[in-house]
Amino acid sequence: MARDLQAFLQRDLSCRGDAGGGVGGRAGVALSGARRLPNHRARRTFPAIHPPPQGSSHRHTQEALVKPVRWSLAVLVAALIVTGCGHDAGTGPTTRESSPDFSRRGRPSTGGPASYVILHGGGSLPPGLARHVEAAGGTLTGALPQIGVTFATSGATDFATRASWIPGVGTVARDTLVRWVGPSDRGVPLGDAGPGGGVGAAGIGNDERFFPVQWALQAIDAPAAWDAGARGRGVRVAVIDGGIRNTHIDLRDNIDNARSRSFVPGFAFNQDVGPFSHATHVAGIIAAEHNGIGTIGIAPEATIIGVKALHADSGTFAAVIQAIVYAATPISEGGAGADIINMSLAGSFYRRGRDAALLAAALGRATSYAHQRGVTVFAAVGNEATDFDHSRNLVVLPAESPHVIAIAATGPEGFGLGATNFDRPASYTNFGKSLVSFAAPGGDEALFNTPQGTASCTRALGTGSLTLPCGVFDFVLSPGSLYADNGYFFAEGTSAATPAAAGVAALIIEKYGRIGPARVEARLRHSADDLGKRGKDDFYGLGRVNAFNAVR
Repeated sequence: MARDLQAFLQRDLSCRGDAGGGVGGRAGVALSGARRLPNHRARRTFPAIHPPPQGSSHRHTQEALVKPVRWSLAVLVAALIVTGCGHDAGTGPTTRESSPDFSRRGRPSTGGPASYVILHGGGSLPPGLARHVEAAGGTLTGALPQIGVTFATSGATDFATRASWIPGVGTVARDTLVRWVGPSDRGVPLGDAGPGGGVGAAGIGNDERFFPVQWALQAIDAPAAWDAGARGRGVRVAVIDGGIRNTHIDLRDNIDNARSRSFVPGFAFNQDVGPFSHATHVAGIIAAEHNGIGTIGIAPEATIIGVKALHADSGTFAAVIQAIVYAATPISEGGAGADIINMSLAGSFYRRGRDAALLAAALGRATSYAHQRGVTVFAAVGNEATDFDHSRNLVVLPAESPHVIAIAATGPEGFGLGATNFDRPASYTNFGKSLVSFAAPGGDEALFNTPQGTASCTRALGTGSLTLPCGVFDFVLSPGSLYADNGYFFAEGTSAATPAAAGVAALIIEKYGRIGPARVEARLRHSADDLGKRGKDDFYGLGRVNAFNAVR
């Protein structure tokens, strides 16, 4: 097996990008990472804000979102109530442990047998595989014949070696539990979008209570796209993440419960550890519905499929791989039938270590399968503020997997104080021409980390007002509560930027049909605002996405 390993890795890890010149990221990733980079930023949370009641029909908005490789900024969670929002409650910081090293996450659980990912050569699985795996000391637990990958558990220390001799088996890697969403992800409350909200009489969105603080919509000209008739109707977006609040008032009519699914044993697709739901926040950025209640998503008539691969921010490679294949498989074949996959998650790994390379190869098979099935895949670049053009010993997954559109983050500094430049590269975003495909609004914590940012600012809403630390208004507001049907959170990170780009892609597919990921990406490229250095640059990639340009 050892003599074939180099050729195997070359085949599975060198297929990034489209044949037609896509912008997926570095080619020929030869993963080595035996360790996950530590996360040094703690998450802060704003407790719920309980504004005085006003009127009879009031809903809640709460909290914040966290995500990519690690929503690498401290996570600020602000809970809001859709009823006036006239004052804020006290704040109390909470912290979570730094992301452990990859090597310390080398098992899917704290006890019991280890889990393995098995990569097979050829186009089919060998006959009698379950029997052979059992003879090697393991139990076959799952199979993805579409990509030639199976899964097994075993308590035998030499299982990987023994299983590698099974006919038709290429390589065997021990699976790893990874914190894909870091505790440094920051969640923040709504920021003001400026006087008047921003859509014409024929438009939508400005009747939502929190529309005035949804600056990210203005940043990508989403209201103009809506005025042009773009809403994302009929487009299916799989959110591969943690548990989602499928009954949230801004999402419940847009979620396909029948096709939503969990790949975390023992938990349903709508279960997780709260109160903040990262998946709900992400889904709301994409497709919070237009109902005049709280917020509105970029593609407010798109359909969300909740695909749970994480629990408490962590998940195995096996769960993520299975989630991708399920999402990309047509409904007629038992899958979710997604047009778009959003993965607001990321992990930075060192490029050494045999198991890490093999797991990355298996993940690459899944993203390549999605591409072949006509599904456009987005992933976050992560929040370590790392220059990946000069960090050749590091790799970000799944952003650098084949055929993945990698999204960096932008955000204002002082939106609560009147700032209107939404295109600043976020202070935390990873960057590099070799990594970033496009940029999208993800918010920033730069102001929040200053005395001015922790001072109070008050912003008018559609009804009532909202008082919060000024820096919080630079975050992205979206539904985000795991336990409340009317909870909203502010959050910032490349996890928030990624669904913004996915939302624009949903508008493209609605207008042009299921044109395939290469053409969707080309449309994003031709319609993006070319910021920074002319052409592709290290912060904006091929530009910051523009919803209106994408559909006109």
